[in-house]
Amino acid sequence: MQKFFIFFLIVLSSHKIFAQDTLPNISVTNIGNHILISWTNSYVTLATINIQRSFDSTKNFTTVGSVLNVANKKNGYIDTKPLSFNMYYRLFLSFEGGTYLFTKSSRPIQDTIRTLPGVKEFQQTVVNTWFVPSKLVYTGRDNNIIIALPDAPKKKYIIKFFEETGALIFELNKISEPYLTLEKVNFLHAGIFNFEVYENGVLIEKHKVYVPKDGRPVPTTNEPDKNLFK
Repeated sequence: MQKFFIFFLIVLSSHKIFAQDTLPNISVTNIGNHILISWTNSYVTLATINIQRSFDSTKNFTTVGSVLNVANKKNGYIDTKPLSFNMYYRLFLSFEGGTYLFTKSSRPIQDTIRTLPGVKEFQQTVVNTWFVPSKLVYTGRDNNIIIALPDAPKKKYIIKFFEETGALIFELNKISEPYLTLEKVNFLHAGIFNFEVYENGVLIEKHKVYVPKDGRPVPTTNEPDKNLFK
């Protein structure tokens, strides 16, 4: 791991070759059949950085790794086993207090100047996340729940919320606003809740939403920290 970080610092030190964009913009480069995702961080409340990839530019993203030290000014991630060299990459950024955003997805740009010699000698730890938020129902500012349904005025949406045990908590009918804020007090306690979104009677999404305690960011380990809900 120490060898990898030394190697990575050498790569990032060449400003003429790797010009890093400032978050939420990222640079994605194909170097020696490996994909380098790099960026400059100017955020002070950043809590999590997850690297995601997909064959599609807007959906079906999966998390391939996480950054262990998000406070670094200049940082990045090397995908040593890309499924394709035309995949899209983006970052999932979460902040203290529960807010988050996705960077714009980008395909790799081919670097023709140099390769990364000996990259196979370095190992990069992959830290999978236990949760990637929905784009329709997610945790927003002040830990309240945001419901984003752009076509709500034209379509009939129903959202049902459940405890993890499967018990129905409540449901929202006749949603006519494209953007709603649902107070977290409706959930009675912090934790993970299941939800289902129906469009004109058809189930279009079955996912989870996380309601943290005040000041608690979304955890980044494979399993949620039980202390977060106390």
